[in-house]
Amino acid sequence: MGTLLGAEFLASEYATGEVHRGRIDSLGLDRATGAPVLVEYKRGRDHNVVNQALFYLSWLEDHRSEFEALVERRLGPEAAAGVDWSSPRVVCLAADFTRFDREAIRYVGRRVELVRFHCFEKGLLALEDVVAGGQSRSIELPADAPEPGAGVVRRPSLGRSFTDKLGRAPVSLLTLFWELDELLCGWTGVERESLQHYVAYRRQGRNFVCVTVLPGIHTLAAYLTLPDPDSVEEVAGLVRDVRGVGHLGTGALEVRVTCGDDLEAIAWLLHRAYAG
Repeated sequence: MGTLLGAEFLASEYATGEVHRGRIDSLGLDRATGAPVLVEYKRGRDHNVVNQALFYLSWLEDHRSEFEALVERRLGPEAAAGVDWSSPRVVCLAADFTRFDREAIRYVGRRVELVRFHCFEKGLLALEDVVAGGQSRSIELPADAPEPGAGVVRRPSLGRSFTDKLGRAPVSLLTLFWELDELLCGWTGVERESLQHYVAYRRQGRNFVCVTVLPGIHTLAAYLTLPDPDSVEEVAGLVRDVRGVGHLGTGALEVRVTCGDDLEAIAWLLHRAYAG
């Protein structure tokens, strides 16, 4: 860890207790800055590696005294007193990473490093930096965001860009957005264009879905262009007709996605818009 990552090794397979019930692959302390270093390993290409690492980072930041006690046991009281919590390092080591991983860490507001490993003959190992991001980005919610469960959804602010809203979204909403993006971009002939206030997904020059983010209520709003919107029944809280209602992007139907189950439930409708 010292040679390859510039960190003093503290522990491996570190148990996170009966409630959390996890095991952090490796913990260390950055030699240069004194920042905690959390390392997660994957043998292959696993799109959950970033989420899992951030899950453990959340636990670590809630158990600072436990980490500092570990540092004191391993490296002494002086090192423990110098732990810098301002920017913990999260290092994800894997054989490869998905496009989801590479895009997601740009917005998580954390210091996340994606490192690809290569194994060669005679036990040789090489590490390749894929991307690092998020050291200074804030993920505070917008000041004018509605409270969760308020029952009324405000129109997205025209003064706040899509990238800014995505940057203010919690990790779970980012994950949901990139799952939706991966689904749409996986269909043949789909082009994605990031505009100022939303992302448009096109096929043969036609927008079939426009997506924006509502971080204050942990929701993705997708606007679908269908040849026969009247044939689709409205579903409370999920699908509604927005013809005549002001909204960002194009489309007659609005779909609200708040979790993976919602995404599965409306996948058929997204594909119907794609098919045209």
